[in-house]
Amino acid sequence: MLLAVVIAKSLIELSFMFIVGRFLLGLMAGSNRDNNVFWQLLDVASKPALWITRKVSPRLILDQHIPLATSSWLIIAWVVAVQLKVELCLELGVASCQ
Repeated sequence: MLLAVVIAKSLIELSFMFIVGRFLLGLMAGSNRDNNVFWQLLDVASKPALWITRKVSPRLILDQHIPLATSSWLIIAWVVAVQLKVELCLELGVASCQ
């Protein structure tokens, strides 16, 4: 169970970093971001989380707001994963979590 929580937490962190990196690179690259190789890599890496958010969210939410919504639920999921990890570490003993 601890391994599953650690893997989930790591995937959440990676997805969040991809989205934040995509946002920051988009600010720096401007309108030429679609031609940027690194933008394309971050876009491909962040697609699964963005796709899940688009499928779950109502059509009323604009596509330009999907990254913000994705970041919001990823932060909430990360907090839950950290809480689960702390509880499991306290239950199993701190030595098993190092």
